[in-house]
Amino acid sequence: MPEIESHIVCPASADNPRNSEASVALLDDGRLLLAYTHFYGGAADHAAAFIAGKTSSDGGRTWSQHFEIVANDADQNVMSASLLRLRSGALALFFLRKNSDSDLHAYVRKSHDEGGSWGDEARATTIPGYHCVNNDRVIQLASGRVLVPSSHSPDWRRDGHFRNICFHSDDEGATWRAGATYLDLPRRGAMEPGLVELEDGRILQIIRTQLGRIYRSFSDDAAVTWTDPEPTDIVSPEAPATITRLPSTGDLLLIWNDNHEAGTPLEGRRCPLTSAISRDEADTWTAQRNLETDDRFDYAYVSAAFPDDETALLTYWVNDRSAQRISLKVARVPIAWFYGK
Repeated sequence: MPEIESHIVCPASADNPRNSEASVALLDDGRLLLAYTHFYGGAADHAAAFIAGKTSSDGGRTWSQHFEIVANDADQNVMSASLLRLRSGALALFFLRKNSDSDLHAYVRKSHDEGGSWGDEARATTIPGYHCVNNDRVIQLASGRVLVPSSHSPDWRRDGHFRNICFHSDDEGATWRAGATYLDLPRRGAMEPGLVELEDGRILQIIRTQLGRIYRSFSDDAAVTWTDPEPTDIVSPEAPATITRLPSTGDLLLIWNDNHEAGTPLEGRRCPLTSAISRDEADTWTAQRNLETDDRFDYAYVSAAFPDDETALLTYWVNDRSAQRISLKVARVPIAWFYGK
């Protein structure tokens, strides 16, 4: 059976206690560009941080020293990168700028020289408030429309409740519009949506909840309106899940925390880190396998890239709870591994 190659690519330290929320893009010269959040003011979500980068010339086995991509020009931080190769050929970088509990927005910059420089930015989240857009979440549809899925709160500390909304652009990020539907659920609400385009043209949204399962919703009008959220059969704590399509097989890949322990849907333990395959457009999931099982750590905020037809390159943060430090891990996973082959 093919083996997984994995290592900590951005280890945490005393002056850099958290490296997390990454995304990877394949550059024209064959190198990989990694963009991630480099924290230097603590390990909490609101601590000071900037968007850092590294490159790899050997498929993600080794990486360069880090460099700055987006400086921290916010009152709190900039974080949560999504790299997206647009159909025009440009490389888009999406990230969050966090100023306060009621001012968090997603922005996009484009590069026409493979990340050597980045152009002027546009704000994708057009509604005031606090917008949580996970790393590696932005997608472009077959039509060319770009989608930014957000969980929104007017003020997350005062309100404590989130609703999901999608923003879209039909000019590759120059201008943005909000969708017509807010998705809501009990307790803390609908959170941290992930998107994938289905073969029939619908968009599937998976939703983090406090209800013990991943929920889902569908859109048949390119993310303007959505069906009411419904529970899936996938048990999960309050934690993000990642869904994407495997380019080489056409099947869907889901990565989440398959944690069935009592109380965890609310407590949010994020171990193990699990994968599953769907051959029927997310109706059923099979070939369930664990990527990580060491319960001394939590694993979350997965990104997925595909440097070749046989390999998935995953990034995810590894939370050492005893040390209160979060490091970024890269895993080269043979596509055959997900199928148990």
